Amino acid sequence: MTELEQLVPAWLNLPEVAEALDLPITRVHSLISERALVSVRIGERNIRSVPADFLMDGGVLDSLKGTVVVLADSGYGDEDIIRWLYAEDESLPGRPIDALREGRKTEIRRRAQAAAW
Repeated sequence: MTELEQLVPAWLNLPEVAEALDLPITRVHSLISERALVSVRIGERNIRSVPADFLMDGGVLDSLKGTVVVLADSGYGDEDIIRWLYAEDESLPGRPIDALREGRKTEIRRRAQAAAW
């Protein structure tokens, strides 16, 4: 198991994401292309997967896309974005993904912009 796989407590493969969102798999691929979701290949079978925390209340976490776009525009790759979202930050305190799930997107976007510099 890689460091990234250990950092994220729960993963969903793309068919599981489609089922959780009640969407066709093609729409899940579109969400990834649109940067509403971020996926990486994990596990022995190298299957594209998404952190389960990226879904909330039957949908994609609202504040995720803007944060992902800020980080991606700054040159972060998908693995780096996930690592950044799950890294403990004593100044928060906690992890950026938890703050996003709590509705604190402005603070996290500011930090994402600062991380870019």
